[in-house]
Amino acid sequence: MPKPAANLDKLPPYLFAEIDRKIADARSKGVDIISLGVGDPDLPTPAPIVKAMQEAVAVPANHNYPPYHGTEEFRNAVKEWMKTRFDVSIDAASEALSLIGSKEGLAHLILAYVNPGDVVLCPSPGYPVYNNYTLLCHGEPYTVPLEASNKFLPDVDAIPADIAKRAKLFFLNYPNNPTGAIIDEASIAKIVEFCRKNDILLCHDNAYSEMTFDNYKAPSFLSRPGAKDVCIELFSLSKMYNMTGWRVGFAVGNPDAIKALGTVKNNTDSGVFKAIQHASAVGLSQSASLTKDLNSIYARRRDIMVEGLKKLGWPVEPNEATFYMWLPVPAGMTSVEFVGIMLDKCGVVVPPGTGYGSKGEGFFRIALTVPDDRLKEVLSRMEKSGVTFNAKQACAAG
Repeated sequence: MPKPAANLDKLPPYLFAEIDRKIADARSKGVDIISLGVGDPDLPTPAPIVKAMQEAVAVPANHNYPPYHGTEEFRNAVKEWMKTRFDVSIDAASEALSLIGSKEGLAHLILAYVNPGDVVLCPSPGYPVYNNYTLLCHGEPYTVPLEASNKFLPDVDAIPADIAKRAKLFFLNYPNNPTGAIIDEASIAKIVEFCRKNDILLCHDNAYSEMTFDNYKAPSFLSRPGAKDVCIELFSLSKMYNMTGWRVGFAVGNPDAIKALGTVKNNTDSGVFKAIQHASAVGLSQSASLTKDLNSIYARRRDIMVEGLKKLGWPVEPNEATFYMWLPVPAGMTSVEFVGIMLDKCGVVVPPGTGYGSKGEGFFRIALTVPDDRLKEVLSRMEKSGVTFNAKQACAAG
């Protein structure tokens, strides 16, 4: 057999595949594992979307290949949603594109733009696809630190001028995975200007735009005047409406970027099943009512964990977006050491911060993707096992 491409050896083990392996191993030993690892909602897809899908599957006209760029119905639904939600005007024909989930779109966008040796600005901590697919395309990831001291926002002034001039793409993601951080309008304006000045395509991964709490509403980068000149934005229905397995999302923004991404997709995949696009269009048309109930559940779960973790000594404040919590590990421990303790002593799976890049060291992530009673069980196990923020010796005990 021939050897795989050499650049596969550059990749770290994919974080969530490793999490799945650890869960399977522990469960094989009879451990009652509670996984707070992968951001996969435990709640069902809303009934109106499921009903629309059931009806659409029975329509023979939906059984053939879909249009490569997405059905007209779906792209028009995207156009209307962007206008209603963000007051952003999108041309459905040239500035919108269906995706087989936003992860696919992120990867294919890198393939569309990156030549060997090109620089891609990748946040750390950040979603692993930005860095890893850059390596697969023989590009050069440049780490843009997201520091707690700067509210996990990028400092574009700290990016060296020679790196900025070589950069093709700049990936950002707000509301942020894994930190749950949000971004302000002034920071968006500064980032857009940085990209304009350096001829960089700003790729905003807006997968968590609708998962917000406490009256906070996440922005679209495209709402900034002139942003469409340098920006493409990707959305995922996975987290919006608990549709992770449906594999559907969309990209909007700069028409040249949409065209380049579409060209890669035309030569790689055959689009999203038309019945899924129809059901997704129904979801987008009812978005506000569908996300309201979901967000109230996630907010309640967040509050349970904030209250419980504070009692265990953690310095934690309620995040305003995403179903993630980004927390420091106890002093004197690495991220990997702490998550090992959580698994071995508590039967709880959480990913280490280093799974999201080198700047994630010292943190771990919690996904609020299990019911309330299981979250309370997590807190109970931590307390009984002495896993507290201020008790290193108790945490590290055998």
